[in-house]
Amino acid sequence: MPGYDFVLILSRPLYEDELDPLFDRTHGQVTVSIISEPHHAERPGNATCTWQGPTLATAIMEVIAHLESSAPGLHVERVEADPLLTIRDIAERVGRTPDSVRLAITGARGAGGFPASELSSAGHRLWRWSKVAAWYDLDDPQLREAWPTARAINGWLALRDVVPDVAPAPEAITNALSAVVA
Repeated sequence: MPGYDFVLILSRPLYEDELDPLFDRTHGQVTVSIISEPHHAERPGNATCTWQGPTLATAIMEVIAHLESSAPGLHVERVEADPLLTIRDIAERVGRTPDSVRLAITGARGAGGFPASELSSAGHRLWRWSKVAAWYDLDDPQLREAWPTARAINGWLALRDVVPDVAPAPEAITNALSAVVA
């Protein structure tokens, strides 16, 4: 079964006492933002996931169920299935050394025009995998699956939030996506 990387944006971070139930359910495959002060619960949280499943949709829906069952009142608001990567992550995915990737970023190696970083904080930069894969001319089947899956699940999450009585069951979403996403 393939492994998928994705991030879930949460209605709030988790409290420390909610970590054990989540760890028990996910065997440590989900990393979440945590808080210790109740006044920090007003900001969104996130869950970084590496999860195996027959499809990306199934993997995402399984983790959503685990998260929401582990932490009462927590809701997943959005999924991002096109990960942000460090230089080391990029090197691992493209089969090159971190130095080779650095040279590509600076334009000293390759065709030039390496994608700009999406995020830069405290000297750390992150690049969007879909842009980097395109620059290296890599065909990643998981990226082909990521865009329609994330879009459909984000629509389902929004519908579930606004009109929960009308939102279909998670299995209906995964079945529909399985029929159209190869």
